[in-house]
Amino acid sequence: MSFTTKRFITYFLRGLLFVVPLALTVYVIILILKFLDGIIPIPVPGLGILIMFSFITFMGFLASIFVTRPLFDIFEKWMFKVPLVNILYTSIKDLMSAFVGDKKKFNTPVIVKLSNNMFRLGFITQEDLSVLGEEDLVAIYFPHSYNFSGNLYLVPRENVRILENVRSADVMKFIVSGGVSKMSGNVEISDHL
Repeated sequence: MSFTTKRFITYFLRGLLFVVPLALTVYVIILILKFLDGIIPIPVPGLGILIMFSFITFMGFLASIFVTRPLFDIFEKWMFKVPLVNILYTSIKDLMSAFVGDKKKFNTPVIVKLSNNMFRLGFITQEDLSVLGEEDLVAIYFPHSYNFSGNLYLVPRENVRILENVRSADVMKFIVSGGVSKMSGNVEISDHL
């Protein structure tokens, strides 16, 4: 191959590394915005999202004030009593509260020893499993790479070490990217739980 052809291929591949992630990110954001805007079918682009955002904020305000909070509690107790609906409702609520609620999860990254030479990164979701009669186990969530799913394992405490001085978001990005993304900070590993 000639020098010019090699240079052309190098420039093309560098451009590909820049354009593809940018284009896919923009494409996914546009798809999400179109989907959200289409939930409330109004012919003015963006107005559906604005109405939905305003409604959600207003409901959050109502759920926070002293006068209307009991109404939300009554509604939630009713949801807990309806068969099948309670499983779906509580699962979605627990998942949402793991990211945005008062009891956020996925904020304690850990490294778990699976065998003598194999370790896996994850996040503690429950430290107390005494309700299951398993005081020596903790619940660890292992996200999948290149996917927004994962597995939950109950792991012996002595196999779990907390990663300190590293942001949870960096660990999640590292896992989801298949280990390609770099983590910033000085990662320290504490002793077992």
